[in-house]
Amino acid sequence: MEAEIKMIKIRILDDGNFTRWFRLCLIFIGIGLMYWTIKYVEPSLWSGFLLLFGFGIALVGGMTSRAALLKIKPFDSSYKKARKSYEIKDEDNNSGGKK
Repeated sequence: MEAEIKMIKIRILDDGNFTRWFRLCLIFIGIGLMYWTIKYVEPSLWSGFLLLFGFGIALVGGMTSRAALLKIKPFDSSYKKARKSYEIKDEDNNSGGKK
């Protein structure tokens, strides 16, 4: 009997924002990287960059969690609709005053 292999789609974006599991992974990876840097890496310029990189990863996870809480969709493409609504319908007015 052949074993059926089912492909599971792992979704990172859901409804214009990161999924909950991915946000939590970003936060934990960032905090873990900062902890590891402080605990095991000797102080140098490299460790400072590594610490800031971990902080940045945790910051992205935290800010996208806050965006999800406020129902803000930072990765949505609705900005294209808003941009089109501001376009000028008449092409003559788009010349910028030059004739």
